[in-house]
Amino acid sequence: MSLSHLALKRSSRVWIFDLDDTLHNASAHIFPVMNRAMTQYIMDTLDLDEPTAFKLRQHYWRIYGATLKGLMRHHGTDPYHFLLETHRLMNLPEMVIAVKRMRHMLQSLSGRKVVFTNAPRDYALRVLEIMGITDCFELVFSVESTKFHAKPSVRGFQMLLKSIKAEASDCIMLEDNLPALMTAKRLGMKTIWVTKQLQKPNFVDYRLSTVLALTHIRL
Repeated sequence: MSLSHLALKRSSRVWIFDLDDTLHNASAHIFPVMNRAMTQYIMDTLDLDEPTAFKLRQHYWRIYGATLKGLMRHHGTDPYHFLLETHRLMNLPEMVIAVKRMRHMLQSLSGRKVVFTNAPRDYALRVLEIMGITDCFELVFSVESTKFHAKPSVRGFQMLLKSIKAEASDCIMLEDNLPALMTAKRLGMKTIWVTKQLQKPNFVDYRLSTVLALTHIRL
C-alpha cells in the first residue's frame, strides 16, 4: 500500500465514541442518580411500588438495551417526557469526572470523530461541554437521532451510517456495552471494548481499560 493510499485510508476513518462509561465515568456519580430517577418515573407513571418498578427498569434494560424502549413498546411512554424527567441532573458539573489529556488524545487521532449515545442530546452536549471536548466531534448522534431505536438496535446504527455517509468498514466503534459492539461487528466495524475486564469475546477486536490507551494501539 502506498503512503498516499494509506493517508487517504486514515482520513476516511470514522471513530465512533459512546459517551457514558466510555468517554467519561458515568457509573461513579451520574448513573446512580439517573437510575433512581428512572425507577421513580416508572413508579409515578405506572403506579408501581419501588421494588416492582426497579425490577421492570432492569428487565427492559437487559432485553432492549434501554429502559425507555421497553416503556415505549409496552406502556406507550412519551420518550421526550421520560428523557426530560430522568436527565435533569442540575448539578451535572460536579458529577462529571474530568479526564486529563482527553482533548489531546482526541485531537491526535486522524480521521472523523462522532459521538453515538443512547442518552438524550441535551445531556450529551452538557457532558461534552463540561469536559471541554465538544468541538472534537463533527456530530453528536443521540437517542433522538435514532428515532429512539437505541443501541444495540441495528436500525440506530444504520441511521448513523446514513447520516455521516460512511461505510461500516471505515468505522471503529469504542463502547463499554458488549451488545452494542456485537451489532457494530456484525455490520463490519472494528470494535474496541472499553472495560476493566480482562477477557474479551471474539467479536471484540481490542480491549482497552481507558479510551486514553488508544494512543498505544495500531489500527
